[in-house]
Amino acid sequence: MKIKYIGLAMFTLSLTFSYAQERTKDTIGDQTVNVIKPYTPTISDAFKIKDNPKLNDSNAVKKKEIKYNIFSIPVASTFTPAKGKAATVDKAKAIKLYDNYASLGFGSYTTILGEVYLNHELSRDENVGGYFSHHSSQGGIDDVLLDDNFSKTKLNAYYKKSDRDFTWQVDGGFNLQTYNWYGVSQEYFNESDLDGIDAGQTYNDLYVGGKIDFEDAIVKDASLRFRRFGDNHDSAENRLVAKTSFDFVVQDAVIKSEFSIDYISGTFDRDYSNIGEINYGNVTFGFAPSYQLVQDDLTIDLGVKLAYLNDTEFSENKFYIYPNIEASYRVVDEILIAFGGLKGDLIQNSYYDFVNENPFVSPTLLVTPTDQQYKMFVGAKGKLSSNIGYSLKGSYSSEKNKALYKSNDVPSDALTEYQYGNSFFVAYDDVTTFSVAGELNVDLNRNFTLGVKGEYFGYSTDNESEAWNLPDLTASVFLDYQISEQWFAGASMFFVGEREDQSTYFDILNPLNTTTTTVTLDSYFDANAHVGYKANDQLSFFVKANNIASQNYNRWSNFPVQGIQLLGGATYQFDF
Repeated sequence: MKIKYIGLAMFTLSLTFSYAQERTKDTIGDQTVNVIKPYTPTISDAFKIKDNPKLNDSNAVKKKEIKYNIFSIPVASTFTPAKGKAATVDKAKAIKLYDNYASLGFGSYTTILGEVYLNHELSRDENVGGYFSHHSSQGGIDDVLLDDNFSKTKLNAYYKKSDRDFTWQVDGGFNLQTYNWYGVSQEYFNESDLDGIDAGQTYNDLYVGGKIDFEDAIVKDASLRFRRFGDNHDSAENRLVAKTSFDFVVQDAVIKSEFSIDYISGTFDRDYSNIGEINYGNVTFGFAPSYQLVQDDLTIDLGVKLAYLNDTEFSENKFYIYPNIEASYRVVDEILIAFGGLKGDLIQNSYYDFVNENPFVSPTLLVTPTDQQYKMFVGAKGKLSSNIGYSLKGSYSSEKNKALYKSNDVPSDALTEYQYGNSFFVAYDDVTTFSVAGELNVDLNRNFTLGVKGEYFGYSTDNESEAWNLPDLTASVFLDYQISEQWFAGASMFFVGEREDQSTYFDILNPLNTTTTTVTLDSYFDANAHVGYKANDQLSFFVKANNIASQNYNRWSNFPVQGIQLLGGATYQFDF
């Protein structure tokens, strides 16, 4: 068989070889033939087992049919479930809130303290109200040569209306303050030099304004306020401030913006040398657009503030650009939030603001804006627990024409009641300030709250030798405690570090005796406390103690404060 197959293979090979020899001699040219035929696939039948398997097992057990019979037998139950009874909960007595209150108190140094607040609902969307307060003392500070009595009276009235798309309010008021320049420099003057001197000063303040808030509108709000401020030495100041905030869209980005106009104009009847009057005035236009970027736990406000100043008195114009950037990042939810920023502003100073910070300034001031070139700050805030919050902050700022309070020069032939080393002027200087601040708030429950705050300052000046009357350290503590339903108490403590001041004494008869004195004002601690008793929902009584340590410290140079002050009174709440 093998020989047979081999022979067959050799024969087939010889035929193939001879055929190839013949094709090489063929004279017919090669042609290419393309056969195109649609592809029609078919599915062949799968192989299937035609027979079902059969089990031939003699041990197979056949299933038996099971029948179930149910017999229903009624059972009489003797169990009776007890009815559920809701547990009783002691409800706290609803606190009645009153729209109005009046308070009156009397104390040492012949002190009178009174307040009245009124609010009446004309309709569901209309309210009218007012506020009146008075605080006065007949004085009695030891070792002062002039009267040291003072009084502060405030009166305000308002009308408010709410509509569907906006809420608007108008208000107006009048303030009256009286003080005395009692801080005479006893190094140069004695009681006989002050015979017939009336060192009283009276400030009057009249204002009117309004505000409107819009709902779901491009313009968010707008406000307008006019203030007329003056004194009994023929000083006068007018100020008009208009502000508005609105949103606009730039390439699908919402830009929040604020626009403001601040106009001020004032005059002093004379300068400190009694030569001529002092006039000042300017108008500033401010525009501050900003864009807020929010991504996960990071929030960034990117903005800039533009300010244009027109000095109407000296016909000078200037344009300012300030950074307006702030950011915060939630490092650990509410536990740790880091924040920082870089900002600046053109601060409009005014006679009204100076008096409210230091009422013993002389009516002979130079008033000009402060250019806060920048203020950088960085810090962290959050919660140590559910009822303890904290904040830490460090900042560095640079200001041109920063206002510093400094004692006026003392001429030996003082002609006015504020030239006895008992008044202050405003010295402007370029100042850089570094500060570190910390704050801790404890809210154990609704009945007890505690707050602690402290801040350290470091100053650097260009022209002045010191940052006059600015402390290097401040601290405060506040505490409120609801002892029981009827009794409540509270306390506050303040610490202010050392300050520097300087004055010059001019000897008119002998100029060589002119001397300049720099004074370091000691740091001071002021503790205050109050206790109250609530007789009923409407009537309560209180007792207050101020300057408990009875430190006759000097808040300003040559101006000691009252010692321990005790005051008691009552507060009554009511509705019309």
